[in-house]
Amino acid sequence: MSTLGQPRGTLEHAGQVLARDFGEFVVSKQKLKKAEGICLVREKRETATQTLGFTARPFVLCGLPIRRPPADQLLFERRNGHFTLQVTGHPEFGLPFGQDRLVPIFLATMAVRQQSRIVRFESAAELLDTFGLSKGGKEYRRLVSAFERIFGATIFFGTESSRPAAKVVHRSRFNFLSAAQIWYNHDSAQPPLSDEFANVVILSEEFYREISEHPIPADLDAVKVLASAPAVLDLFVWLTYRCFSAKGPERIPLFGGFGLAQQLGCVEYSRPRRFRAMLDQWLASIRRLWPDCPAVVSSDGGALLVNHSKAVLPQQESGLRFG
Repeated sequence: MSTLGQPRGTLEHAGQVLARDFGEFVVSKQKLKKAEGICLVREKRETATQTLGFTARPFVLCGLPIRRPPADQLLFERRNGHFTLQVTGHPEFGLPFGQDRLVPIFLATMAVRQQSRIVRFESAAELLDTFGLSKGGKEYRRLVSAFERIFGATIFFGTESSRPAAKVVHRSRFNFLSAAQIWYNHDSAQPPLSDEFANVVILSEEFYREISEHPIPADLDAVKVLASAPAVLDLFVWLTYRCFSAKGPERIPLFGGFGLAQQLGCVEYSRPRRFRAMLDQWLASIRRLWPDCPAVVSSDGGALLVNHSKAVLPQQESGLRFG
């Protein structure tokens, strides 16, 4: 059998034929996996069987850097109204960025489930599986680097509020972790060799207290779908919290000292037109996972309009607090 343009007697892979002659009908494995993930998220929400993950309040209100900062930049700051987040990176490892934000989500989730600041898990592959990430030497090395950046980072966050009698200021500075022992094996089916080789991460007392007192629930399957899109993930987690806490229609400015652009970790989109264009794309991605998400950009392009809604259903949030 021969195909057009191929010498007789030469066999062509079916995938090559489909890609060349029927490209509009070909779906990559990555796109198919993402579509299956979106369907799972929507099905679990409809059936009230969502898998809950948790994240810490500072990283809901303000995002970590989206992209790798310059090597000489060791301070990152974001603002959310009266709330300020500063992250100082380690001189050797640098600032956490991109998919590094999955590590605090994983650790916060495990700490809430285990009710302990000493978090134990069987293998590094468990973290990769949780977020649907590939397993291989490159991925494990990236994971180790993420833990190094998270371990070396110092977090400062504070709030200021004015009351009739006085100005109230709250400040807190802490590290994510006090100690970590991470072992990995390319054979994810192999159990830990012994308790000595178990993966153990000890959260700092301050970080664990923040997680315990202000656990922010998130749909873990949705986080998994968005794991490779940190900007969309930040917006999704922020909207989960913001829409839940909204008492009715609210208007959040996009720019200025209290603007959304100052809250997310996307400094590269600081130009208004560019930020609005990206925001529209991010919202479209979120609506695939959460069709009832009430967030829209205002007609004048100056604000994000939100209303009360729940990305995590009432049956799932029983006994939990959104901050």
